[in-house]
Amino acid sequence: MKSLAGILAPISTPFREDEEVDFAALEENLAAYARSGILGYLALGSNGESKSLTEEEKVAVLRTIVAGRAPGQVVMAGAAYEAQRDTERFFVAAAEAGADFGLLLSPSYFRKQMTDEVLFRYFTTTADRAPLPLLVYNAPGFTGVSLSPALVERLAAHPNIIGMKDSAPSGIEAFLALESRSFHVLAGSVNFLFPAMMGGSLGGTVSLANAFPELAQRLYHYGVERDLVAGPPYQDFCRRLNEAISGAYGVPGVKAAMSLAGLKGGLPRRPLLPLVPEQLRSLQEALAAEGVIDG
Repeated sequence: MKSLAGILAPISTPFREDEEVDFAALEENLAAYARSGILGYLALGSNGESKSLTEEEKVAVLRTIVAGRAPGQVVMAGAAYEAQRDTERFFVAAAEAGADFGLLLSPSYFRKQMTDEVLFRYFTTTADRAPLPLLVYNAPGFTGVSLSPALVERLAAHPNIIGMKDSAPSGIEAFLALESRSFHVLAGSVNFLFPAMMGGSLGGTVSLANAFPELAQRLYHYGVERDLVAGPPYQDFCRRLNEAISGAYGVPGVKAAMSLAGLKGGLPRRPLLPLVPEQLRSLQEALAAEGVIDG
């Protein structure tokens, strides 16, 4: 089992003006991330615009990320499907592409039917067949489905479910009680990374690492060191950055911040639209005020 202790960037998928995947830009970003010291990548998550990619594009993006990672870096492949058979097929392809872990989002179109029992069967029977270890994903902001602590406690007993990512704005404390040598709870936002680590988390998958991986990495080290002097103010600094980027503008904001930071953000794919000039100026001013880019 490879370690999950560290920062994973939920890596974005850059698109060209014609909305085709810009693989050269992705490779350039990977080279920069490889030098940053982060643990690795969540491929094909929400920041990766997985829902806007074809199956062929997903595999190609995943293969590019696996090929571009530095020695020792890990790759987690995100699955967000409504049909379980599609999820199962994807994890086979992800394992063949070289992913180390899978991240499994709950179905959501029929969310009124997504009871604990339905989700328990979905997660466990998918894990029974998956050729790589899985983490479950609690993302009610995207799905409208919240994983209950009671459900996650049951899932933690499955030998091929080795953790979870929690992106809910509050409540990670209930899941941190389940942290163990065989089940790990990762913070899904830099907004609560440090307190989550003080509660036992090994790290997180945070969108701030797309534009500023070294900053996310520094906050992680404060968590590892349990530095209660430097950690809390730096946590607040990272939270302000995150709110100015993804909090204000979502995925297009993340891509714009990457470009401002010297990376290759590229364009989002429709229906998402890039920031308009006024929004871009506002973001640039906010990041310059925090001292992370030149004014």
